[in-house]
Amino acid sequence: MIPWVLLDAAPLANGASLRLKRRGNEFSIMLGDNELMSSRLSGSEEALASLTCAKLAGPAPRLLIGGLGMGFTLRAALTCLGPQARITVAELVPQVIAWARGPMAEIFGGSLDDPRVALAQADVAREIAGDAIWDAILLDVDNGPDGLTQPANDGLYQPEGLKRARKALKPGGVLAIWSARDDEAFTKKLKDAGFSVEVLAVRASRAKRGARLTKRGARLTKRGARHTIWLATRR
Repeated sequence: MIPWVLLDAAPLANGASLRLKRRGNEFSIMLGDNELMSSRLSGSEEALASLTCAKLAGPAPRLLIGGLGMGFTLRAALTCLGPQARITVAELVPQVIAWARGPMAEIFGGSLDDPRVALAQADVAREIAGDAIWDAILLDVDNGPDGLTQPANDGLYQPEGLKRARKALKPGGVLAIWSARDDEAFTKKLKDAGFSVEVLAVRASRAKRGARLTKRGARLTKRGARHTIWLATRR
């Protein structure tokens, strides 16, 4: 078996570090013993984008993506959206951006150079609190509401953070959130913040080519762990 090779590490504010590892053509981003991202498993990150884009109207939507990761959400959004769309990606950890342009460049497939994309080395909470108004905000930050990497990320999922996200959305805009697991208490927080909420279970594994689609465009697969996506629409 091909061994894993440590390529780089990114220190975090809490004293831990993210580690980028490679085995052959496979990449993994680790936090301690927890695998946060794998290039083998992209289905739920892609669904975060495709499910959101299916709810948008108009030829020129503005999207904010929190968390660059391995770029699967970004690439799926670019596939779904037309030439007038604009996507801002906010990534807090500078090494993750360097990995995207360096050892993982092939995975990103030139998506960071797409003219529809603006990449900011910034806290997505800062972008949400800015003056821009978005058609959709997609959060693939930390491990979802039950965070692992950065304590400051927890504020995104608390009542005040959700209210700020709602204020930053157009009427009918979508706040889409990826999570490793379901959380009924968080669903209630979204509703209390003024959203209509759908909770969807999606597979981590990428569906095989030709797999049938849901009515929202997400490819179905029976393989892999289930992750949760909240689609919260501003009322």
